[in-house]
Amino acid sequence: MAKKPEHLFYVLECNDQSYYAGYTNDLENRLRVHNEGKGAKYTRAKLPVRCIYYESFETKREAMQAEYQFKQLTRPKKEQYIEGGNGIHEITEKC
Repeated sequence: MAKKPEHLFYVLECNDQSYYAGYTNDLENRLRVHNEGKGAKYTRAKLPVRCIYYESFETKREAMQAEYQFKQLTRPKKEQYIEGGNGIHEITEKC
């Protein structure tokens, strides 16, 4: 049986302690690409980065909605979200 593709929303912490949120279907590879300086333009000048949070979703759309909603939060709310393990679905239900 073929493995079902994963749709992940993830948060990286950059070397300057800023956050970068994104979507991927292969977190290990995406993290490697970021740290090779071939990822997002934002992270290139802020290496190294480390993954501090991720969540898996059934669809790409759900994961990308979670990413968008996370990016709308203030820094303190992002920290609370990451530390509290709040369910992303609480955020995306507002959509």
